[in-house]
Amino acid sequence: MGEQVAGLVRDLVLRMVPRENVGDEGVERAYQYAMRIVGSRITPSLATDEAAMSEAIKRQLVHQGRSSDALTFADLYRRFSAQSCIDNKWAVLYLLRAISEDQRKERGGLFTSTISAPASVGGLHSLPDSFRGLQLYNDNNNSNKNPDQYKTLEHHHPGGVLLLSKDPENAKSLAFREYVEVCREECEVTEGALVKDVLYACQGIDGRYVKFDKDLDGFAVVESYRVPRGTRILVRRLCELGWLYKKVKGYISESVECGPIEAIGTVGQAFCAALQEELSDYYKLLAVLEGQVHNPIPVMEEGKSVGNYLSLRRLMVWLAEPTVRMRLMAVLVDDCKNLRGGAMAGAIHMHAQHGDPLVRDFMKRLLRRVCSPLYEMVRSWVLEGELNDIFSEFFVIGQAANLKTEALWRDGYHLHSAMLPLFIPEPLAKRILRTGKSINFLRVCCEDQGWADAAAEAAAAAGTSTRRGGLGYGETEALETLVVEAAKRIDKHLIEIMYGRYKFREHCLAIKRYLLLGQGDFIQYLMDIVGPDLSQPANTISSFKLAGLLESAIRASNAQYDDTDILDRLRVKMMPHNSGDRGWDVFSLEYNVRDPLNTIFTEAVMTRYLKIFNFLWKLKRVEHALSATWQTMKPNCTIARLFATKDGGGKLQLVAVLRRCQTLRNEMNHFVTNLQYYIMFEVLEYSWVDFLDEMEQARDLDELIAAHEKYLDSILEKSLLGERSHQLCKTLFALFDLILRFRSHADRLYEGAREMQARGEMLSRNKSKKEPQRLGSWVGGGRKSSLQLTGEFLRTMGEEMDAIAVEHSSLLEGFVAQLPLQQHVDLKFLSFRLDFTEFYSQQHPTMHTSPIKLRRTSLRAGKQSQND
Repeated sequence: MGEQVAGLVRDLVLRMVPRENVGDEGVERAYQYAMRIVGSRITPSLATDEAAMSEAIKRQLVHQGRSSDALTFADLYRRFSAQSCIDNKWAVLYLLRAISEDQRKERGGLFTSTISAPASVGGLHSLPDSFRGLQLYNDNNNSNKNPDQYKTLEHHHPGGVLLLSKDPENAKSLAFREYVEVCREECEVTEGALVKDVLYACQGIDGRYVKFDKDLDGFAVVESYRVPRGTRILVRRLCELGWLYKKVKGYISESVECGPIEAIGTVGQAFCAALQEELSDYYKLLAVLEGQVHNPIPVMEEGKSVGNYLSLRRLMVWLAEPTVRMRLMAVLVDDCKNLRGGAMAGAIHMHAQHGDPLVRDFMKRLLRRVCSPLYEMVRSWVLEGELNDIFSEFFVIGQAANLKTEALWRDGYHLHSAMLPLFIPEPLAKRILRTGKSINFLRVCCEDQGWADAAAEAAAAAGTSTRRGGLGYGETEALETLVVEAAKRIDKHLIEIMYGRYKFREHCLAIKRYLLLGQGDFIQYLMDIVGPDLSQPANTISSFKLAGLLESAIRASNAQYDDTDILDRLRVKMMPHNSGDRGWDVFSLEYNVRDPLNTIFTEAVMTRYLKIFNFLWKLKRVEHALSATWQTMKPNCTIARLFATKDGGGKLQLVAVLRRCQTLRNEMNHFVTNLQYYIMFEVLEYSWVDFLDEMEQARDLDELIAAHEKYLDSILEKSLLGERSHQLCKTLFALFDLILRFRSHADRLYEGAREMQARGEMLSRNKSKKEPQRLGSWVGGGRKSSLQLTGEFLRTMGEEMDAIAVEHSSLLEGFVAQLPLQQHVDLKFLSFRLDFTEFYSQQHPTMHTSPIKLRRTSLRAGKQSQND
């Protein structure tokens, strides 16, 4: 074995160092030098850490003051480490560092080099004795070689390094030719044939030697052919592009040629078109490569050709960038397989957030085509109000065809979050939605065409053409500018239409005056003239008669000076009633609103207004009842004083009952008056003022609707009609019913008092004329004396008045005790008004935590104390 190695080395030395130039001594020295290299066992005592070696080289360059060289080395190392065809990169770095270190030491005078230095200073070991006696090979071994083809020795370095010049005789081509012959012997298939098959595979077509293997799920060289393992791996790596191509091409065919157009949509079609355009560039590259297959490799010898220009390794270089693009397209195909519309554009946008400029530019170019339908939908929606979304790909959903006009704004259009691409922020999407809604509202509900001029002005202000293709992906700022300008002008035009043509403010004021009882003289006169009819059973009341009474109330009050359009909208409404209901329970007023005002004053909103009206109407009825009770009581005060000056227990008992009735009426009137003041001023007026301020600040219809909803919610909450005040409202209505019951008892009492007065006068006249006694209508007859009947009547009325007083005290105490527990701060002002003298608080310090039981002196106890 040693002799064979020595012979090969001798042959190599004779090729490189001709004997006629240096003589036998020179050949021998070159041979000894070569054997020292072959026989050396120099190995570094370092760990094979590629990154550590790279950092060591950079630190060495920095320490030498060569920072620019360190940066250059870092860039070269990055590209060197990316090469997959080199296995032992650490050894290459170590060799470069060793050569650099030898040169540095040589310049310092330490020794020449690791190779030429003696073993004592780190060089090669001496030549073994067994190889020293070997002679040159026989000249017959080199008889087929031309000595003129080898390089001449220009000079011999003292350390043993040979410096050779270029060989003008094409020694490199000879070596390459020998390499090709060796490859031919080991490979049954020529490289040119493999290159052709690889190009076929890149188009998804099976070749003669390279076919698609289902088990491997890719293209590979057929196993029956003898091909080196390295070549098979290289072919398999090249044919990855064909596998990716089949995936992309299959998606395009399945989506466009085979699948229904409804399933892919316009965005999907744009995506397939963009992929097809990229494949067209790919086809052009393959055509160029196929044209290079038959071109020979240029050699220096004239008239000779050693192979084709396009080899497998050259093909690897040509197909590197197309493979990256095809891999990106395959990834997008996998991610977008089940997506459509804005969701597909958003998924592609996520892949564009990449640090590689090649990937980023490719994705942006693709997205420019993919997002074109979406941006066209946005443009036509915000400038024309047209929803050109045939396949439901847009992030705005329209249902206007199946809705009434009044529901167009609230329910006609919605935002579809699943179709909202990530490059359009949600606030911008909501503004886009509202702008198109405003155009459709103006066109359908308001029958107005002024929005077209506003849209043209917005497009001119934004600097964007109103024609198709004016916007594209990556122009988010331009899109936002267009939407903001269009929304500002169109919403302003819409608000002007609502305030000017349709008089929104005037209608809100009319509802406040009539449904919220703000027109005092009208409400008072209406209650006076409809009171007798409303006291009848509900099923006996005529709606036509009540409508005539309403017209009379309008003509008799300042309401007659209002606009005719407003007065025509005011009507009487009889709510559904049950048996036993009175007219007071079912009577109400309604305000008829038409398009487009019914977008704000919806049925639900008018139902809430009706709830407030019923509450205020009942409060007004209670206040009216107490006023009528005062009118009944006032002329009988003189009668009570006349009875008090005379003797008789019946007279004193009557005076006590009347006084108690008046006291109880004053307590009820105090509560009702303060409650009515709180509702009419601190609730309705303050809420109205706030509503006017927000109405002036409203910039679009959504803000106007929100301001009105806030106004209505404020009234309901402060008037104890909200969900959180249900128990308190129940107590309040029980108080109202008790006051109305008290009014009927007071009427009975004073009716009896008037009959007692009439009977007394009749008895006086009969006594003077000595005529027989006649009893009043209220006397129950029988054999009882008038005195007994009077006592029983007063006692019964006193007991009933006591029961009403106790129940009123309990309800009022419970109501006042619950007020501080309410969450709304304005209800604390009502608590302060009802207990402004701190009468309840001083008697019951724990009123805010538990109900209060006020102590009242019954009529019987009062009577007994008076008798005593």
